[in-house]
Amino acid sequence: MTQVYDHGGGVRSLRVPIPDNPLGHTLVYVVDTDRGPVLIDTGWDDPASWDTLAAGLAACGTSPGAVHGVVVTHHHPDHHGLSGRVREASGAWIAMHAADGEIVRRARSTRPAHWLAYMAAKLAAAGAPEEHLAPMRSAGPRSVPGLTPALPDREIVPGELLDLPGRRLRAIWTPGHTPGHVCLHLEERHPAELPGHGRLFSGDHLLPEITPHIGLYEDPDDATVTDPLGDYLDSLERVGRLAPAEVLPAHQHVFTDASSRVRELLAHHGDRFTGLLGLLAEPLTPWRLAERMEWNRPWHQIPYGSRNIAVSEAEAHLRHLVKLGRAEAVPGSEPVAYVAV
Repeated sequence: MTQVYDHGGGVRSLRVPIPDNPLGHTLVYVVDTDRGPVLIDTGWDDPASWDTLAAGLAACGTSPGAVHGVVVTHHHPDHHGLSGRVREASGAWIAMHAADGEIVRRARSTRPAHWLAYMAAKLAAAGAPEEHLAPMRSAGPRSVPGLTPALPDREIVPGELLDLPGRRLRAIWTPGHTPGHVCLHLEERHPAELPGHGRLFSGDHLLPEITPHIGLYEDPDDATVTDPLGDYLDSLERVGRLAPAEVLPAHQHVFTDASSRVRELLAHHGDRFTGLLGLLAEPLTPWRLAERMEWNRPWHQIPYGSRNIAVSEAEAHLRHLVKLGRAEAVPGSEPVAYVAV
């Protein structure tokens, strides 16, 4: 049965399943406007997910064909996946931040073989063992299905109100989880028992119990050195200062007191930096560092694809520590190793 929750004030949420994923579902928000419903995210592109979305919209008294627009918090497939099908059904516009829009365009044009070669070379440089690299190096050109996420047709401009008739929904750029991640501030009055400033659709930026993954911004054709974790920490503080009355995240459940959650996440990353500097008392490659970091399960139980994500997260932490002057690369090391300073 499709689960629909009414948050009041013309805002509802639908639990759209994510196939074979421990997160379970994405919370897709349905916001009433003067020209019909607008969706904030759409869920994974899967037949069961589409059926759930359609049934949920029917339970809200509407349908995919009546959707006026789709606002995408970020490009990941559990958020953006069904946007194209919604647009096909209704002619709805799709809005996304330009940085994530560029990632979508690149995903549609990059050949799988090129992407696999890039990832293999990057993991080799991080110190991955040959047995981990071999499947990527031996994969044929058809081993990875074509990536065809829907191209957005509107750009979300940070600080500006989105074109939602009868609503004041302001975009807040919160890079970190992705370079173009946005939170969306619904500027409205709220009951006295919920002090604060409106409601915040937080995507994956601010979740009640999960620390969002922060890895590197990957681009096979761009060698720009970015600092995603620094971006994320700065973005957290920006949201904390906003102090919304209620946070409507893309996973788990609605919560209040965003400022306290921001403080918890900042403290978590502070503790993690301390732990990493302890590990870096000896030189470690990013792969070796990831093996020693604390995850939700022992390293030998982490699946193949998730190890790539873990190494990316280790590299993001290393990059930020280097930027802060707390770690440095060991001269002449190959693959490159890092040590605390």
